[in-house]
Amino acid sequence: MKSLPIGVFDSGLGGISVLKEMKKLMPHEDFIYYGDSKNIPYGKKTKERLKELCFQIGDYFIERGVKAIVIACNTATSAAVNEFRERYSIPIIGIEPALKPAVERCNGGKIVVLATEVTLREEKFYRLMNKYTDQAEIIKMPAPKLVTLVEQGSIGGKEAEDAVGELFKNININEVDSIVLGCTHYPFLNNTFKKVLGENITLIDGGLGTAQHLQDILAERGWLKNSNENGSIEIINSSNDQRLIELSYKLLNINE
Repeated sequence: MKSLPIGVFDSGLGGISVLKEMKKLMPHEDFIYYGDSKNIPYGKKTKERLKELCFQIGDYFIERGVKAIVIACNTATSAAVNEFRERYSIPIIGIEPALKPAVERCNGGKIVVLATEVTLREEKFYRLMNKYTDQAEIIKMPAPKLVTLVEQGSIGGKEAEDAVGELFKNININEVDSIVLGCTHYPFLNNTFKKVLGENITLIDGGLGTAQHLQDILAERGWLKNSNENGSIEIINSSNDQRLIELSYKLLNINE
């Protein structure tokens, strides 16, 4: 099992932000990344359709012979992580909005959770949010346009700045303690968030925590790869658009 790759997937390019964290933490591991840009956006699909799409990707990874699957998408995790664990016998790692660390560092301000419509309306998120409603004021904010911008490679410039500004036009940013980036696409817009909302705003995402969780599970099983060489990364996109694959590799190396 040690020598097998790790499968990682997302609705498109967003999960690359999680893959970056896993690559930094486990540079010797091999990864197969599957971006399902053909079927984006996941955030507007029914739960049943999401499960169908996710199972197709999961079955593909099993055929490829991976030792673990990382659902690097908050929306897909909400819709299918439990069924994945029933369907497959290898470790399944999901991701959820990093609300807990946001609450733990909260200094009395509001916490804004940016995510897709599906993530915000799923019972999984309501259960998570209800744990902390007595500790902080939590504002849910769907931000589907930001996903589209990242898929287009527009992570900076006027269009991205205008989109972020529009989201927060009715929010007093001085009352906000932190912003939880509850979609793996959003961390690519970190510089834009800070430019529009101010350098002091705290942005929190679950990418590093997910990478650490994966590392812990593989270590417990003795499945971490024994190698001194950097592992490989294979990127696949369901759209078969070479531009998206090239953009994926570009995003993988941004700010390294």
